[in-house]
Amino acid sequence: MKADLIVGIQWGDEGKGKIVDMLAQKYDMVCRSQGGHNAGHTIWVDGVRYALHLIPSGVLNPKAINIIGNGVVLSPESIIKEMEQFDSLEGKLFISDKAHLNLPYHALIDQAKEKLKGDKAIGTTGKGIGPAYSDKINRVGFRAGELLDSEKLCNSILEFFAQNRAIFDVLEISTPGREELLGLLVEYKEKLAPFIANTTNMVWDALDSGKKILLEGAQGTLLDIDHGTYPFVTSSSTVSAGACTGLGLNPKDIGKVTGIVKAYCTRVGNGPFPSEDFGEDGKRLGEQGHEFGTTTGRARRCGWFDAVACRYSSRLNGCDELSLMKLDVLDGFDEIKVCVAYEIDGEEIEYMPSDLESVKPVYRSFKGWEKTEGARSWEELPKEAREYIRAIETLTSTKVGMISTSPDRNDTILL
Repeated sequence: MKADLIVGIQWGDEGKGKIVDMLAQKYDMVCRSQGGHNAGHTIWVDGVRYALHLIPSGVLNPKAINIIGNGVVLSPESIIKEMEQFDSLEGKLFISDKAHLNLPYHALIDQAKEKLKGDKAIGTTGKGIGPAYSDKINRVGFRAGELLDSEKLCNSILEFFAQNRAIFDVLEISTPGREELLGLLVEYKEKLAPFIANTTNMVWDALDSGKKILLEGAQGTLLDIDHGTYPFVTSSSTVSAGACTGLGLNPKDIGKVTGIVKAYCTRVGNGPFPSEDFGEDGKRLGEQGHEFGTTTGRARRCGWFDAVACRYSSRLNGCDELSLMKLDVLDGFDEIKVCVAYEIDGEEIEYMPSDLESVKPVYRSFKGWEKTEGARSWEELPKEAREYIRAIETLTSTKVGMISTSPDRNDTILL
């Protein structure tokens, strides 16, 4: 048995939550491989909105086991708060004992460093994700399994504070004393201990037993630490290969890879965005798409579909097919553009360079359509919308296997 994978193809916020939620109804286990509570998956079921940040989207399948893998940086406060919106999750949710902790001081460091950078800030969510991953790589981080011995973990964190006192002082960050810290860690332990487990063995056993497994990540390919628009990227590997290290799998364990893309493009925070539209069309995309960050509430930057970036991401992830999200947001546009190439130093290229700062988009225009919202079959789509989708397949060299025409789980077309 292989583990199927869902991966974001753009700058995140592609709508992975809806697809994972829909597919998760057919899977025995849903696993989150990387990122932290800077991610946000919004799912609509029967008119009810769920916003997930750490808990895998399979939580809405009463039969699925949900795994938070070792590649995730876990905020105890965030996961505890998120768990409160559900009935008992014991036996249904498991957290890797090797997942690194994202503690309150990580967010303070994140915010202080962003402030110091001024207009050169990355545009992080300020949730402590980068500092938590930095501590992991520096081998000075703390893992979820250490919560089981709160006294020992408290001593280790206090020692870390002492060793880095100069840094905390420069950043003007106040660290908690022993009594306050221990009380916090004990609270974390009481609420999270039943969920902490060796999840790598759990996933292996599930594969060996023939269980159906679905893997999901956070953010998108263009935010990958190695292959994204560096330095305006996240701190983890968001591509399909990252799912292996983030859960303890090997490449041979991966089955079908589905890339999630919007029918247009958005980006949160700073960094290059070649197809961004600064005019009325960009504003309209944001309004019709309700483009505000699930985690931060920040307005997303909006623009046209970038076929060059999508083709790059699809190849990088080994996508078998694409799920095209939010097609209905394009309803009512007279003209719809697609970036089909870049112009750089007077030369037109059809590949993605390492530096996108100086590229200009080369567009192809398509005729718009009146309405796709709520369509549930290929035949219900207007001819112009079908032509647009077929063009995306050609331009990205990847088949479109699924189309979303509203936030509702049922408004989805399978091809």
